[in-house]
This record gives sequence, C-alpha cells and structure tokens, in this order.
Amino acid sequence: MTEQKISIEFFPPKTEKGLENLHATVEALQPLGPEYFSVTYGAGGSTRHQTQSVVSSLVQRGLDVAPHLSFGADSEETIESLLASYKEEGIKRIVALRGDLPSGMGQVKPVYANELVDFIRDKFGDWFHLSVACYPEVHPQAEDLSTDIGYLKKKLDAGSDAAVTQYFYNLEAFLYFRDRCVKAGIDKPIYPGVMPIVNAANLIRFSESCGADIPRWLRMGINDCKSQEELLKYGEEVVTKLCADLLAEEVPGIHFYSMNQSQAVLNICKQLSFSS
Repeated sequence: MTEQKISIEFFPPKTEKGLENLHATVEALQPLGPEYFSVTYGAGGSTRHQTQSVVSSLVQRGLDVAPHLSFGADSEETIESLLASYKEEGIKRIVALRGDLPSGMGQVKPVYANELVDFIRDKFGDWFHLSVACYPEVHPQAEDLSTDIGYLKKKLDAGSDAAVTQYFYNLEAFLYFRDRCVKAGIDKPIYPGVMPIVNAANLIRFSESCGADIPRWLRMGINDCKSQEELLKYGEEVVTKLCADLLAEEVPGIHFYSMNQSQAVLNICKQLSFSS
C-alpha cells in the first residue's frame, strides 16, 4: 500500500501528570510517522503559554509541530512576537483559526482566520505552511453551506496552503462538501478530520457545541454498547471503515483528533495497514 499521510492533534495538558501522559502518547504514536503533530490553542489564547510550552517540548524531540493560533483578544504585537519565537525554533507550520473568544468578551469583534492568514503572510512571507479549518456539515454560525464555503475560499485565497475539516461520521456529507468546494473554485488540499470514539458522553457534548452530526445509526450503535470495551471495539470498527472509505476516495491524508490518547489511533492505523 502507498504510504499515507496522517497528522495527529493534541490539546495542551493543564497538569504535570497530563504532560507526562502526553509525551507517552507521542512516544507511542511516533512509529506511525505522522507528517506533523498539531497542538490546540484555547479560546482567546487562554492556553497560549501551555500551547507554546508543549510545542517547544515536541520540537526539542525533533518532531514537526503545527501550533494552532488565533488572535482572540491579543494584540498584533503579541501574536507577531509569538510567531517570531516559533520561527526561531524552526517551526514551519501553523494552523490559523478565528478561534473562540473567552466568555465575557462577546462584544469584542473577532479577528477572522483570513485576516490572521493575511497578517502572517505580511509579516513572515512564505516561511509558514498555513492550514485553516473547514466544516463539511456547516459551521454552526454559518447561514448555509454556500456561505460557509465562501468563507473557506476567502481563507484559502488569503494565502492558506490547505484546509483541515471538523470531524464527521457521514462520509456522504464530506464528499458532497468536497464536490461543492471544487465547484466554488477551491483547488487546495482538504484533509478530513477524524475523531476516534473513546468516550460517548464527551463525543456527544463536543458534537453539540461544534455542529458535528452524530448520525442516528451511530447513536444507536453507541447506546447498544454495554461496556467501555464494547464501545472501543465498535468505535474502532466505525472509524476504521470511515478512514478506509476516505482513502478509497483519494483524500490527501487524514488528520486524527487524538484527545491525547494513543491506543485508538494505533488500532485504527494498524487495521488500515499504516506503518507502525
């Protein structure tokens, strides 16, 4: 099988124990040879320092890392300084996002992802490979799919190199979205994001907040699981099939939302005959 590109996403832990666990997770996932690891950025830069610390620790291990970044409530000077420090560390990737504002800052106008992309290109030229987010099942705040795809095109036209989707379980939704993007004149790679199923309650909560659909058949399958072991096995089967179908559709790669856990990603990649 041709070598497939994967990338793996983490969130910055809040405790020393969490950081130890994250590094153990990275150690377990490294043999998969991911193209890069990404590290999320809390609402309004609320985890900026934790994100930067985790990113630096991964870079010190010789890994290719893509920090997530949004303006939030930060100044241009703060963001430029952060980007300059990333460049100094040799980091070549950024995931550029609008991001969410911290609670209590609803009146502050957000800086949209296309504006952040413009800013990065203006200050740092082509140093960074820039990825942006997209939503096969429509961003929860978007008016409709056409409008949402228009926003994506605006981000890509601003100088982004690729897009990574929110996770989804409806293959047809992604394929329809991809076709609509092509018709809109988008020709840059769109990487599907995939979330292994390891915690039913968290999955439902995340999905309600981000607009990702959990199909009725999947909800029923999850509800039928009588134990955590059954859930993990069922989730592995579902997500492995989704990934296999995506690869059959010749996607450029797969981005795994790991939730800082390794086993589900390892099992899925093994089933897909990825190197490990």
